[in-house]
Amino acid sequence: MEVYADKTSLCLPGQLPVDTWRSIGEQIHVLSNSSAWWIGDWILYGQESYPDRYRNAMAETSLDYQTLRNYAWIARRFPAARRRARLSFQHHVEVASLPADQQDHWLDLAEKFAWSRNELRRQIKVSAEVDSGGGDGYSAVRLNLDLEPQRLALWQNAAKREGANLMDWMTKMLDSAASSAIVRRA
Repeated sequence: MEVYADKTSLCLPGQLPVDTWRSIGEQIHVLSNSSAWWIGDWILYGQESYPDRYRNAMAETSLDYQTLRNYAWIARRFPAARRRARLSFQHHVEVASLPADQQDHWLDLAEKFAWSRNELRRQIKVSAEVDSGGGDGYSAVRLNLDLEPQRLALWQNAAKREGANLMDWMTKMLDSAASSAIVRRA
């Protein structure tokens, strides 16, 4: 059973076991994702050591100047020790323009919740929209909650016992939970 590849194709034998097929796919994915990092690191090395690095790199890789610059920029923004092996190069691209502590925050969340690159982008966008808010110091956020009737009734009852409407009570509870979480992390 021989598997081989050239520049334009991957040749797989007939009757390939599914586990072998999956393993090959995983290896291709690792190689594909790693190559962007490798090219970025290669360009950075050339920047330190050789003149005309981009002209030579374009000739060697057939990649255009801007692509090579992007790879190098991302590699520079994320030294090897800060790169997340469980996340793609594209995850890192999504947060590269942020300060390092925010990069780490978002990459931590992406790892923890197994977010795709698109989900990471969406979460960052939602966070930016909430953070920007209005000029009056308030942000309008629309939440749609799908609650079981029992949970809704429980919350409404708790709010009523405290003499508050449901929205005010929910805001109070979320503020309390957020404050507790911040204190625990400090």
